[in-house]
Amino acid sequence: MASPSYETARTRKLQIETALAEMELAKARREYVAASDVQHVWADVLANMKSRLLSMPTILAPMLVKQTEIGEIKDIIDRSVRDCLEELLTYDPKIDVAPDDGGSDERGGEGGDSNAKTTAAPKRKRVGRPRKAAVV
Repeated sequence: MASPSYETARTRKLQIETALAEMELAKARREYVAASDVQHVWADVLANMKSRLLSMPTILAPMLVKQTEIGEIKDIIDRSVRDCLEELLTYDPKIDVAPDDGGSDERGGEGGDSNAKTTAAPKRKRVGRPRKAAVV
């Protein structure tokens, strides 16, 4: 006959294994999203919103410089703010989130982004002194 502490430990182990199996099933069904993916998506959303909001004075100043009616000025500013909010409202994170590969950080600690777009190839220029012209 097994001791009560053994039965308790065995029950606990089975509960943990069941929880891990359910988590793996949720990952397979794509019901699970890694916290790092959510963090990266929201960082992008907030960076875009910050950029849009900080650009508003530059965009709006030329539009508003000749306006004299307070109602028209308010409408232009309101439209610009609503455009920014609409962009946030229509953002679909399903497009940008990559499925989790099992919890490991695929960026290797260097802050690289596996979803990042590739940059253009650098233009290659000759380095050093120019060659002397050949004398014929």
